[in-house]
Amino acid sequence: MTVTIGVHANNPTLYYLSRLDYAQEALAPLGEDVVWHHYTNGVRTGALLSEGAFDFGGTGSTPPVSAQSEGHDIVYTAVSAPRPGHGALLVAEDGPVREVADLKGGTVHLGIGSWQTHLLAKALRRAGLSYAADITPAPGGPDSARLLRDGSITAWIAQGAELAAARRTGGVRTLLESGDVITDRSVFFARRDFAERRPEVVAALVTALQRADDWAAAHPAEAARIAAGDIGGTVEDWETALRALPWRVEAVSGAFLAEQQEAADILHGVGFIPRAVTTADAVARKAV
Repeated sequence: MTVTIGVHANNPTLYYLSRLDYAQEALAPLGEDVVWHHYTNGVRTGALLSEGAFDFGGTGSTPPVSAQSEGHDIVYTAVSAPRPGHGALLVAEDGPVREVADLKGGTVHLGIGSWQTHLLAKALRRAGLSYAADITPAPGGPDSARLLRDGSITAWIAQGAELAAARRTGGVRTLLESGDVITDRSVFFARRDFAERRPEVVAALVTALQRADDWAAAHPAEAARIAAGDIGGTVEDWETALRALPWRVEAVSGAFLAEQQEAADILHGVGFIPRAVTTADAVARKAV
């Protein structure tokens, strides 16, 4: 039999796992082969799972909440440790924005539908503002740093190597670290039928995820060279970004489900997801 794993560049654990032999080694004793399904938009992970494009995937905090709200039957399988240094909300160094309330009426570049939406919606709520009414969200891109510096946009949520590059080249100021607002975990989830039918496969994959994390933590320079050559950016910026990650996989806990429930409630409250969800429903049912 074959297990198909979805992988995209914004999930570092799965990204490196796909370049190592750990998943194959973990699943071989169970009689399973591994196939990698490479795709670019992590926001579509829930839909791709439901469509059968792959069996197991990973994103940040928002896509699984959106997946539940859209009716996709997913199961949380594991999470990363909190990633407080993974991303940040940036503003122009000499610009007028000094606190989150100053974002009102402005345009914010971000990865819409990613964990960045969760971060921005929660930060705005804390400041008495609404994601739906008080800012204009727009997709971030390769020009976001330039547009921020020249005043064309009000703020930008950056992550990983792009964040390291923006800080290295200057002209920006950190308004919020992601860890100031959310735990910003990687989240690994699967289709319910797969997770409940083959729990031993899920357990083996979680072990492989931790092995991939252990490798990345022990080889940051090599990991940075791989990412720079494949995705772009400089080795220096990638190494800075990768060294900021915790590289630890944790079990799905009540505390994590509460974090996700808070995210779901905020996102539903501003109309970002179409219906309310109960995140505790996205766990595997015990066999009877």
